[in-house]
Amino acid sequence: MSGKPLIGVNMDYRSARKDGPAMSYLCAGYHDAIVKAGGVPVMIPLLENDDDLNQVLDLCSGVVMIGGADLDPRRDGYMLHPAIRTLEPRRETFDRRLMKAASDRRLPFFGIGVGMQLLNLSQGGNLFFHIPEDLPKSLPHKDPLDTSHRHALEVVRGTIMERVYGEGEIRVNSMHHMSIDEVAPGFIVSARCPDGVIEAIESIRPDWFALGTQFHPEADSASALDLRIFEEFIWGITGEAPAIEEEERMAA
Repeated sequence: MSGKPLIGVNMDYRSARKDGPAMSYLCAGYHDAIVKAGGVPVMIPLLENDDDLNQVLDLCSGVVMIGGADLDPRRDGYMLHPAIRTLEPRRETFDRRLMKAASDRRLPFFGIGVGMQLLNLSQGGNLFFHIPEDLPKSLPHKDPLDTSHRHALEVVRGTIMERVYGEGEIRVNSMHHMSIDEVAPGFIVSARCPDGVIEAIESIRPDWFALGTQFHPEADSASALDLRIFEEFIWGITGEAPAIEEEERMAA
C-alpha cells in the first residue's frame, strides 16, 4: 500500500558540556514543513556505521539536509578563515557521509543553508568563506541583531524557484556569511540576491532531482509562500501535487 514519502532529515549536534550531556536535536520548523508539504520526516542520528546508514536510507524517498554552523575548509585543503564558526566535527563528518550516500544513490535531495553549501561542494563546486571580504560590494547577508533580516531575491526563469515564487518582488530571510562561489557541474543557479550572491541552486542532471536554498524556508522568519519549496520537493518525489489546506494556499 502506497503512502506519504518518508524523508530522511539529518540532525544538529552539540557535544557534552559542563552544564549538560551531548545532544542530537532538530529545530521543529524542518519536520513541521515536511509534514505540511505531504511527507513524513525520519530523523537520522549521527550514525557511524555505513551499513546502518544505508539501512535507514533504504526506507527513505528523499533527504533534507538542514542548516547550521560553517563547514570546516581545512577538510578540503583550505585555510580556516577567522570569521568561520565550524560545525561540531562529529556532525560535519556524518553530514559528509550522508551527502555522499545520498548522491551515490541519487536520492532526491534538498539542502538548506550549510546543507546547500555542502551539496555544491560535494559535487565539485566551491565556496566563498566570508562574503564581506570576498564580495565587498554585496548587501548585508547576516545581521546578528536581527534574526528576521531579509533581502530581495531574483529568481531565474524556468526553474523550481520560479514555480514557487512567480513574478514580482520577493524577499527572503538571510543569516549567512559564506556562500557559493563556483556552481558545481550539473547544477544551475535558480535564484540570486540582487548583489549577485547565489541563493538557490538546482540539478539539471537527468538522473538526480536535487536543489538547495541558502535562505531558510522552514524558519519562523520565512513567509507562507516559502513553504512551497518543500511542496515542490515532495511533488518532485511523488509526481503528484501535495494536498494542502485551501486557507494555506490563500495565505500564500
